Amino acid sequence: MIKYSENTQSFFQDVYEVVRLIPKGRVTTYGAIAEYLGSRGSSRMVGWAMNVSHGQHPPVPAQRVVNRNGLLTGRHHFETPDAMQHQLEKEGVTVKNNQVQYFDSVFWNPSGELF
Repeated sequence: MIKYSENTQSFFQDVYEVVRLIPKGRVTTYGAIAEYLGSRGSSRMVGWAMNVSHGQHPPVPAQRVVNRNGLLTGRHHFETPDAMQHQLEKEGVTVKNNQVQYFDSVFWNPSGELF
């Protein structure tokens, strides 16, 4: 089991709070979340938070976080490799070859949406 510092756990909780605000049918990126939280260079840490987000209460819609090109890079951390895509498609997001289609139109930027 990986042990995280108190600061890391706090950062993860901040990430989860932002991810819970992403509307259904929209996606954001690891980098956009990191930038919103004032940690522009911490997109990889946002990814780590997403990797261990399953089982959080309230639930964290981790399927809504993709890489800067719209790729479903976190798909291997779901119960099956297709689960992330299926969850996004149920919300109306089009995915082809593990990449969100029409990325610009479904991208949700927390820095522009949250005050």
